[in-house]
Amino acid sequence: MKIAKAIGRFLGVTGDRSAPPPRYVALADGVLVTETHAEAWYVLASSNTDLMSESARDAEHDQASSALARILAGQECHLRILWSPLNAEDYRAEAHDLFSAGNFEEWADLRVERMNDLALPSRHLLLGVRIQERANHAKARGRSGMQDALGIGSTAVSQRELARLDALARRLGRQLETTPWRAQPAPVEMLAWMIAREQHRLTALPTPSTAGVVSGAKLAQLTRGRVIPYSDHVRIIGAKGEVAAWTSVLTMDGFPEELESPGPGEFLRAVSEITYVPEFEEEGVDPDVQILPVNPEPSVRFKVLHRRDALKEIDEVRRLAKEQRQSAAKNSAGETAQEIEETEETMAVLSRDMKREDVTLMEDHPRLVVSSDVSLDDLRAKVDAVITFYGGLGIEVSVAGEEQKELWLESLPGDMVRVPDLSHTRTVGAFAGSWFWGGASVGDDDGPVIGYLTGSTPGLVRNDLTGGSARGDATTTAFIGRSGRGKTTAMMLSLLDAAFRGSFVLALDFKGDMAGLVAAGQRFQLNAHLVETGSQYAGVADLFTLLTGESAERAQTEVAAQLGIALPQHLRMRGAETPIQSAVNEVIASGSPATWKVIDHLRNAADDFARETGDALYELAQTGLGAPFMGKPSGAVLMTPEPGIWVVQIPGITLPSPEDDREDWSVHQRLSVALVHSMLAYGISMAGRKDLRGLRKVIAVPEAHVLTATREGASFLSYIARVGRALQTALVIDTQDPESLARLTGLIEQITTLFGFQLTSAEQQDALAALLDLPVGPHTRALIQAIGVDVTQEIRHGHAIMRDRRFSSATVQFDVPSLELLQLLSTTPKVDNSGGRKDLTKEPQGVGA
Repeated sequence: MKIAKAIGRFLGVTGDRSAPPPRYVALADGVLVTETHAEAWYVLASSNTDLMSESARDAEHDQASSALARILAGQECHLRILWSPLNAEDYRAEAHDLFSAGNFEEWADLRVERMNDLALPSRHLLLGVRIQERANHAKARGRSGMQDALGIGSTAVSQRELARLDALARRLGRQLETTPWRAQPAPVEMLAWMIAREQHRLTALPTPSTAGVVSGAKLAQLTRGRVIPYSDHVRIIGAKGEVAAWTSVLTMDGFPEELESPGPGEFLRAVSEITYVPEFEEEGVDPDVQILPVNPEPSVRFKVLHRRDALKEIDEVRRLAKEQRQSAAKNSAGETAQEIEETEETMAVLSRDMKREDVTLMEDHPRLVVSSDVSLDDLRAKVDAVITFYGGLGIEVSVAGEEQKELWLESLPGDMVRVPDLSHTRTVGAFAGSWFWGGASVGDDDGPVIGYLTGSTPGLVRNDLTGGSARGDATTTAFIGRSGRGKTTAMMLSLLDAAFRGSFVLALDFKGDMAGLVAAGQRFQLNAHLVETGSQYAGVADLFTLLTGESAERAQTEVAAQLGIALPQHLRMRGAETPIQSAVNEVIASGSPATWKVIDHLRNAADDFARETGDALYELAQTGLGAPFMGKPSGAVLMTPEPGIWVVQIPGITLPSPEDDREDWSVHQRLSVALVHSMLAYGISMAGRKDLRGLRKVIAVPEAHVLTATREGASFLSYIARVGRALQTALVIDTQDPESLARLTGLIEQITTLFGFQLTSAEQQDALAALLDLPVGPHTRALIQAIGVDVTQEIRHGHAIMRDRRFSSATVQFDVPSLELLQLLSTTPKVDNSGGRKDLTKEPQGVGA
């Protein structure tokens, strides 16, 4: 018997376990060629499922199940989920394309250092599909062995064959592109990395030829290495003969009869949630803050059965169960095991569903590849963590003893199923329920890094405030949430990124807590200025001057409304709007209109009430709040039209809260609101200047809920949002009241990106949920309530729900890259935002915004 097995092993006919390793012949974009067959490989896109509504999840699950049954039926497929360390140095090189102003190199270095500290892994989803057989195993092995012995071996692939394989791969790719996975052909560099990484050798990847192909010696160097198998792991030997890594392959042996999704059914998506506590040799290391991800790498070979084959297999199982039941009924006990009866009944129902074309079966071989480059003990700690995690889900996972080599080879791209007895037959719907492509994904594809994901999958988050106009998209970004949760700091971080991009950034600081933006800008050599309005800038924000051209007609009503807001309540109650509007009309008719001329016209009117109104407005125009929008021009220039950061503060401003009744506003509050209107118009006017047309432009408006609380303010904010888009200007708003914001249809239509911070009232939570495109209900309310606190219920600054331009939502953490920058951007009164600290009695406990 031993001699027969040895002969069979030599001839390669003892089964899949003893087949030779894959011998790669060529790599090209989307195509991997071995001696025996060719495979098409695709990169799959992640889907944002963490916060997806139930109806959207059901629809996407059905699409994935349909794609498996319709596109991949009968195909031998290989799914790989791989992890790679984040290469933060790429961001340093990318900075020269992203930024152009100030000391952006230091700014990028700061972010790179922070990303290195975070050490976030990157997830890669790859799907291989066998598209053509080239030769059977025995012939290929015999031919290559003889040719190699004679020194005449050749592994070249003709251009004609590559062209044919490329056509087959692209044809299949066009079908997979329409699925929720949005598959794209894997670049040849990705395929080279996928093969080379298994050797754990830090060697440079080969450069493809001019035809985009890696073959010959370049391909051979990817697989140079040695693997030593042990009973529970394999050891990867490095270039110098040392152990480079320890790898163990785990099999998923048993699944519960039913798995829920969301929940334990997502057994492939959940790999990113598995963590462990490594053992440290150093003393004094706190294990609670040293919890690291395991990052096991699933390798699943599967084949969707054709309907005929699936029905045959179902009928065979049902027949066996029936025979066992009948046999049990004939014995002396006359009792049938309940499992046998359930199996027979289940197979009958499944056969009926199959015949109705509602269900398709598949056979899969799930494996989990766990690796460590630290030590064997570290590997075993990771393995224990994986087994324990899946045990909690009711899934049996174990180390495949004495078959580590076979299973490790099986996980390689271009190989085959070597251990066919460790397989499962399930419906395509059950496999799609694993949500291998699910997780967290949100933000722009490129642009400045603002933080990281806090959902079920790790990753960086990018957002470019100025990217909307370049895409021909909307240009408004909203920061929504209660006070003290990091909205302003998050907004200042984004404004700094915009300034480094060479933008004209105007921040209308109504709260007076954004001076840190100027301090931070000056720290990194940006053109940053802090400007305070007052009587010296009389007339700079006159709406007649700012609303020109197509907007001139709107000035006729806006000026009257603005003066009506500033007017004392007792004059409004007596009907002062009428003489004000009459004066506006006459000043416009006389030419060269100005607000101070309207007041002068009222003061010289024949009507006593008109003169009283004019006198009241004139006295208010002499104040620091009234002079900028209705005083006689002094000739002073508030800012110059050039790239940089301009933070405009209004000393003495007192804005009413959204809960305050308008009739209860004091004159001081009325002047403040009226001046805010003019400052918004001033910002839009600056953005529309011809000498700024070639620049990126950003206007930031905090406390927008004060404007939305009034009819005039809501109308004016919607108006400037639409005009800002026409001027290719990004508008950034900060508000605590999503309910009133949601009523501004014109403004809501312009929002491309939205950040939702903590809110506590049910009404505001529901309004925010609708803006975030999340289902309105108790679950979302609880999510919004918890977004601003950590596990100890302490405040978590900078944690938000982001909705990007694709209407995907995920939880993100804004990240300040250094403690120094956090102190500069601090909005607390104890901090001297001119660049130093006056009295920082407590050091920040983290770098979150």
